Amino acid sequence: MPGYARGGPAGRTRSTLAFVRVGRLRSNDGPARFISISEGVARPFAEAPWSGGAAAEGHLPFAAGDLAYPVAPSKIVCIGRNYAAHAKELGNDVPTEPLLFLKPPSALIGPGESVVLPPDSSRVEHEAELGVVIGRRARAVSAAQALDFVFGYTCACDVSARDLQKKDGQWSRAKGFDTFCPVGPWIETELDPRALRVICRVNGAVRQDGSTADMIFDVPTLIAYASRAMTLEPGDLLLTGTPAGVGPLSSGDDLEVEIEGIGTLAVRVA
Repeated sequence: MPGYARGGPAGRTRSTLAFVRVGRLRSNDGPARFISISEGVARPFAEAPWSGGAAAEGHLPFAAGDLAYPVAPSKIVCIGRNYAAHAKELGNDVPTEPLLFLKPPSALIGPGESVVLPPDSSRVEHEAELGVVIGRRARAVSAAQALDFVFGYTCACDVSARDLQKKDGQWSRAKGFDTFCPVGPWIETELDPRALRVICRVNGAVRQDGSTADMIFDVPTLIAYASRAMTLEPGDLLLTGTPAGVGPLSSGDDLEVEIEGIGTLAVRVA
């Protein structure tokens, strides 16, 4: 099993953890609070669970509209062209090794928030992706060990200004605008990432419908490869690439990313 099944921070194993899903509650008077979500009941964490925080006793009332993005990464590591059909649809060669790039944490938004189309771009597109949340500090880990360093999985969208991506020749601006990384609605800590259906809908119409089984490089390979280049810290987010079917977004669109075993992330476009 992925995640803490083979041991977590401070020697804990998943069987000792009293949660399956982890989210964050919006707050008007401070940072969003991490919560465990089990059978519709939320319990607060004193600190991020991947930092050793334990869920407190007592319940918190919450509704789906109260959820913020469930991550707090030092960096967002992304993988380009990790599905052969997607590489082909953009006229690119299939990579022979993972293609790494970064998105800034300032790009993050959560459920119910809005992707804001920048005036600099005339072609902004959706890219539905499986997000991997790192649970333990990972430096030069092997693929065989990699899932031991996973905290859980979430839905994400690598929003991309396609015209600027082509114009600039590198991807920092095109993929780094504020609001260009919707994530949520929560982190699922009990999940096998090998063959999950990934769906993107715009205004209810399916645009992307793929499976993580079609990744060129699977999740353990991606973690191992990225960790040889940079240390992955607890809470860091890894986006694993998008299946074919990317397309444009327009102001007023409703955008959904659904991943089997996790749920549906819904945001707007403004």
